Amino acid sequence: MQEAGASESSAASEASSGVAVLDRAFAILNAFGPGDSRLSLAELSRRTDLYKSTILRLLGALEHGGFIRKLNDGQYAIGPQPLRLAALYQRSFDVGPVIEPILQQLSRDLGETASLYVRQGDQRLVLFRVEPARAVRVSIHVGEAFPIDKGASGKVLLAFTDTDDARWDTVRAQLWAVSHGERDPETASVSVPVFGATGELVGALALSGPKARFDMASTFTTALTALLAAAKRATLTLGGQGTRFDASIEAMNRDGFRVGE
Repeated sequence: MQEAGASESSAASEASSGVAVLDRAFAILNAFGPGDSRLSLAELSRRTDLYKSTILRLLGALEHGGFIRKLNDGQYAIGPQPLRLAALYQRSFDVGPVIEPILQQLSRDLGETASLYVRQGDQRLVLFRVEPARAVRVSIHVGEAFPIDKGASGKVLLAFTDTDDARWDTVRAQLWAVSHGERDPETASVSVPVFGATGELVGALALSGPKARFDMASTFTTALTALLAAAKRATLTLGGQGTRFDASIEAMNRDGFRVGE
């Protein structure tokens, strides 16, 4: 019995140790923010609260696996492997061929950044995006994550994933949400849901731009009208029920967006 207990304890210890190693490796990868092209060993240690010796051992394994690159100046950058996994992640949604042409048309027609967001826990992740050619625009990147409780797309994602939360009843009823300087004080956005064949939420379609260009109700009306029509088209192409957008499109065409909504 003692031998069995010792064996179980040893196995548990090894498993725990393995999990801890993975947690530390993930902490190193997560230390890189959207604006970080490279980080020093000292900065990685500061951001992860890990000893430099521990980080060096993990960096060796991460570099071998293609997740980290050591640069000529001794600093570290993300390797090619996450890009391959990101492409696989995008394809797993199986919506790229449908969504990307719609985003391109929206961005071209309205001159703003068009994106599709999906929910990842308490964050919203940019799965696809197209930016306009104009110099002043909202610049975001595929794979970038933002808090889900700020921004129009976050409201849409919450409304159709936290379906029992009464705070989002209006968003569920009207099929759209707006944001005016919530995440970034200089940015405004509008968002609508896209649904799949069984009525499940595929993601939140969004248009975002400088707040100065979203300064009138007519601008929001134009953007929301275009987004609702695009979301209906995407939903139909994905096998969903496009008729659920008809009332919202009719109301937007009839009444437009009213300040204060």
